[in-house]
Amino acid sequence: MPDALLAAPARDAGVAFVAAITTELVADIRRRHDLWPTASAAVGRLTTGAVLFGAGLKGNERISLQIAGSGPLQTLAADAWLLDAHTIGARGYAHNPQVDLPVDVRGKFDVAGAVGSGSLQVTRSSDVGQPYAGVVPLHSGEIGEDLALYLAQSEQIPSVVAVGVLANPDGIVAAGGLFARVLPGSDERTRIELEKRARSLPPVTTSIARGAGAEELMRDLAGDWKLGSMQSKSVKFACRCSREKVESVLLGLGADELLELTRRPDGAQAVCEYCKRRYAFTPPQVAALRARL
Repeated sequence: MPDALLAAPARDAGVAFVAAITTELVADIRRRHDLWPTASAAVGRLTTGAVLFGAGLKGNERISLQIAGSGPLQTLAADAWLLDAHTIGARGYAHNPQVDLPVDVRGKFDVAGAVGSGSLQVTRSSDVGQPYAGVVPLHSGEIGEDLALYLAQSEQIPSVVAVGVLANPDGIVAAGGLFARVLPGSDERTRIELEKRARSLPPVTTSIARGAGAEELMRDLAGDWKLGSMQSKSVKFACRCSREKVESVLLGLGADELLELTRRPDGAQAVCEYCKRRYAFTPPQVAALRARL
């Protein structure tokens, strides 16, 4: 099942739905970072959350999620943005990718233990204007529940968020998520019914592993609520790093530090924390940068 993002309203019910398949995306991230199983589950869940939250992005808008936790993963980050009108790009990483804990009492990845206590920050930004950022304490560390709590506390949006990753020793078997938010003007009964329906569903990865696509995930949650027009986008790994951005970072070091780098045989080296692309600058190239100051 190819990665995809699907969004549709159920206006009569007062709920908007988003579903995503992110198996290939999470597998790509796992390979790039050599993520161990529990780390794969955590980064995959957060990146899937960024994709779900990115369903309504327009133009050059971006959504960024960051978790600062006390657990062995330490920091997790993911973001999503539009590559074009029909494609959403996303990326994610963990500060400590080599984390694998015993499964929890439910037989699932112990993501909460790997994350620990801490905070979740959600930032919405674009190339113009000031970014908007909201921060909430982590509720469970399971990520899906934390994203729903953020929406309730920071944006006053009742919602359900389910994100999951299914992996085996050979790699990622299934990854994806569901996101449904109660629209303004809906009553408390809508929220209660939505949460009831969400609790009755199997884990999203169970459905994806047996072949369900984004539309089936969405219809399983919507039930008898009539869905409106569906908007679909493809999903793929992408990165925003560039040599020009690395040059800007080097220039920010100042003349004295750049002079020291010109004296090193290998000049300056940088590795993107998201995609692991390496950027190399020879001593003459560093000297040329210094001359621009």
